[in-house]
Amino acid sequence: MKNNVLSGALLGLGLATTLDEVVFHQLLHWHHFYDKSTPAVGLVSDGILHAASFFAAVAALFLLASLRRQGTFQARPWWGALLVAAGAFQLYDGTVQHKLMRLHQIRYGVDLTAYDWSWNIVAVLLIVAGTVLLARFRRAVVA
Repeated sequence: MKNNVLSGALLGLGLATTLDEVVFHQLLHWHHFYDKSTPAVGLVSDGILHAASFFAAVAALFLLASLRRQGTFQARPWWGALLVAAGAFQLYDGTVQHKLMRLHQIRYGVDLTAYDWSWNIVAVLLIVAGTVLLARFRRAVVA
């Protein structure tokens, strides 16, 4: 089960980070990973974040292929870990990076209340859904 959870978690981190990077950084131009410097530094920080998310996703897919090849893939813990990791990244981003460290905000020049609440509520829902899947799997294994 360990590699199922690891693969799911790595892909969850990779997908959540990539979605944030592509949508909010590249398409909408709302912020960069690091906004406390020049736009050039912001772009470099986005590139480093994107590279890390890409490598996490690739590692996850290699692990997934290995699990499938060995016949040890278990969908419920894999999906549970994916959801928990995606939600954990989003909650970390929304609380630690946005509010505590102030590396960037979701947007600039607007009231952030609705954005912050939406961002963090979605994160918590992902974590809860993933935790439910993991708990159901553990209960089924023990039974």
